[in-house]
Amino acid sequence: MIKQNTLKKSIQCTGIGLHSGKMITLTLLPAPENTGIIYRRIDLVPPVELVSHIDMIKNTKFCTSLEDKNGIKISTIEHLSAALSGLWIDNIVIELTGSEIPIMDGSAWPFVNLILRAGVKKLAYEKKFIYIKKLVRVEKEDKWIEVVPHNQFTLDVTIDFNHPVISATLQNYFFTFSIKSFIEKISRARTFGFLKDIDILRSQKLALGCSYNCAIVIGEKNILNHHGLRFDNEFVRHKILDIIGDFFIPGYNILGAFRAFKPGHTMNYLLLKKILKNKNTWGLKKLKKNS
Repeated sequence: MIKQNTLKKSIQCTGIGLHSGKMITLTLLPAPENTGIIYRRIDLVPPVELVSHIDMIKNTKFCTSLEDKNGIKISTIEHLSAALSGLWIDNIVIELTGSEIPIMDGSAWPFVNLILRAGVKKLAYEKKFIYIKKLVRVEKEDKWIEVVPHNQFTLDVTIDFNHPVISATLQNYFFTFSIKSFIEKISRARTFGFLKDIDILRSQKLALGCSYNCAIVIGEKNILNHHGLRFDNEFVRHKILDIIGDFFIPGYNILGAFRAFKPGHTMNYLLLKKILKNKNTWGLKKLKKNS
């Protein structure tokens, strides 16, 4: 059977928070079997731990954030969560010196690189997967996202931005998950934003750490980053990265075939909530290797 994983050793990095603009040190630490994903705010006295769980999701407007009953928050967790999901890390403690995961280069790759440098340790306990039992779908205005039973994890995602830069790229991508394909095809896809929106966001005390180093910045007619795109469809690949990260909040990898039109953190959360709040739509199971 497939076993649970953690890290072989602790590893650390420092980066800026996308929305807070503050420098934050992130430390990833190994954890025993059945620990799950724990975020620890060590800038607080005493330190406060938040267990990654769907009931902790409180804000999905511009990122995915966790918040406990006392208002303690961890924001912008989706890219690190995607890296954990993509590498099948089931047990880990994530220490932070602030309220936000560093944005790094705007993708999951810096976190994937950290985990690979630390090494992945196989544990004695068997890994469990969420599996989908029947169709679940949510709709909001013209947006929708759904999942049906499947013995793998697949995503068929379409975005629709009325902007010449994005519309000139492929806006649909079908992805079948494997650790190798996640690393090679999804993990390096960066978040993106429009130059015209930055002043508005900053007036709301958001995007204070935004720069060309941590996002694809889109002008009126072109991409403003010097090196351009990493993939010819990087925008839709990043939306897939976000889905993978958001759907790992409960700490389990998922088996199901997902389709989405104009997804985002809120739509991802609404579908995840609808799935998990109805025991008839999902279950947990163990898998044999190469199944």
